[in-house]
Amino acid sequence: MADAVDVLVLDLLEWVGPKSRSYAEVMEAWRTSCPHLPVWERANELGFLERQYVPGEGALVAVSSCGQQYLQEHRSSDADR
Repeated sequence: MADAVDVLVLDLLEWVGPKSRSYAEVMEAWRTSCPHLPVWERANELGFLERQYVPGEGALVAVSSCGQQYLQEHRSSDADR
């Protein structure tokens, strides 16, 4: 991974973790002073995150199955170095 945003995408996927987090919590933790959220946008472009609405809980964000696979492949190869 050559791009700093891609490294941060891995951090985002780890932070969201195996359980869903509220959309508001994700936006609060991953907002930037930039007009765009490049980490958030990149993770969504790649299909690594899923958003859903759960009655009584609101909007939730979870790591998709392809995001889980990407995280497993790239974090395990980083640990081998």
